[in-house]
Formats: sequence, structure tokens, C-alpha cells
Amino acid sequence: MNAHDDPAPGDPLAAWRLRDEPWYAPVGDEVAAFGAAHARGLPLLLKGPTGCGKTRFVEHMAWRLGLPLVTVACHEDLSAGDLVGRFLLDADGTRWQDGPLTRAARHGAICYLDELVEARADTTVLIHPLTDARRQLPLAATGELLHAHPGFRLVVSYNPGYQGLHKSLKASTRQRFTALEFGYPDAAREVAIVMHESGAGDTIARQLVALAERTRRLAGDALDEGASTRMLIHAGLLVAEGLAPRAACRQAIAVPLSDDPEVSAALAAMVDACIA
Repeated sequence: MNAHDDPAPGDPLAAWRLRDEPWYAPVGDEVAAFGAAHARGLPLLLKGPTGCGKTRFVEHMAWRLGLPLVTVACHEDLSAGDLVGRFLLDADGTRWQDGPLTRAARHGAICYLDELVEARADTTVLIHPLTDARRQLPLAATGELLHAHPGFRLVVSYNPGYQGLHKSLKASTRQRFTALEFGYPDAAREVAIVMHESGAGDTIARQLVALAERTRRLAGDALDEGASTRMLIHAGLLVAEGLAPRAACRQAIAVPLSDDPEVSAALAAMVDACIA
């Protein structure tokens, strides 16, 4: 069944099937690389800066392969129960409810754990038996040893640039995956992406990309990271809505990038220099 077909009655993954193709502009051989990993049932790790298109890529590949996509935004409070499931109490007593990872493994979907490095270490360990030849998920609360559906695939992402500031992904986890490295597109491709996604014209899109390139030179120094492609799209959307380009860039790029007064002033000057 394709992701854009009508779901079958009683389909437990109906809500996670993508009916429309998510637009994605390839920047290399990542489509073929994902397809090869999928064909062999290999888990996949996507490495790259925030807002560079990792999530959109996974959405596009899920649609392309006709697989449901269960996405989990990882955070420091994410518990094992949040991923695996828990017992719930209702009028009829207690019942077990699968979590997103269990649902994907049981019924056959891509489970995408976005920013895995943000999850607690004890939660991350849960995925280990699913990443090797066992393809199993032990459910301690119920005593079930769940063997993953043949269609189950595990994809995770993280931003290596934040490791020194927050947490690192342990080698024991990282080495269980095949991996693809993502970066920002080249200027011409990024201009095309901003135009397509925001409706901005060629001139403002080129100015936005030029601004982003200047901010990215400050990454690791005055800034943790420069402006992402996603930020440029946000600025383009604001311009398309009628906001003045410089005001749009301050709102979507300069102000979110830093709380430091001096850095903020420098970013504002960059906006004035790059945006007509």
C-alpha cells in the first residue's frame, strides 16, 4: 500500500500515512543512500545542523517508500514509557497503550527519533536491540518480547555541533547505525529552496542566502550556529505576507539567533548590509 492511497479500515497506522508528497530538493546521493539502507533493513543516523532539511528528507523518503512515518521529538524529559508505552486506567480497568516506538515496530513504520542526543541515556538504550540482527523490543511492563515487523525502520537524527554544549551521542549507540551527513545546500540550491518554500522572489531569496552565509561564518565563535535554511524560509514567508524585508529578517533571523546584546547588534548590522 502506498502512503498516498486511502488507508484500509482499521489501519493502526492510518494517522501516520503521508497522503501528499513532501517537497525535497536532493543535494547529493542521499535519496539512493537512504534507499539502500532501507532495502537491507539497516538503521540510519542523520547528522547535521538544525534546520538544514533532515526532517523534510525523512518525510520525503517515507512518502517515496510508501511507509507510515512516526516522528518523536526527543527532549531531556522523554521517558522510556513515552517511547515504549504504559498502562492506562479507564472505566474498564487498566489497559496497555503502545508508545510511538512500539507502534512503529509492531505494525511496520519508519520511527524517526529527531534529535536523539536530547533524550535521556536510559531511554536511548531502549533502541539498541532494534538496531542489530535481533530487531527486538523488550516490553518489561508486559513481559512481551516484540519482534519488529519486516517493514519497521529506525531513523534518528542529531546535531553534532551541539555536543560540546549539551550532550554527546555515545559511541555504543552511534556505531549501531549507518549514517548520512547533512549540511546547508550550496547558494544556488538554497535560493531555489527558499523561493519554492516561501514564495519569495529571486532577489530577496538571494539576499537571504547571502545574509545566512555571513552568519554561518560566526558559527562556533559568536554564534552556536548560523542562520538555517528554515530561518530563511520563515523570513521569506513574512516578506510574502507583506512585512518589510529587513523587519522580516530581524524577526525570523537576527533576534532568534542570539540573546547577547553585542552579537544582536552585529546581526542587525548584517541585516541592514545584506537586505535592501
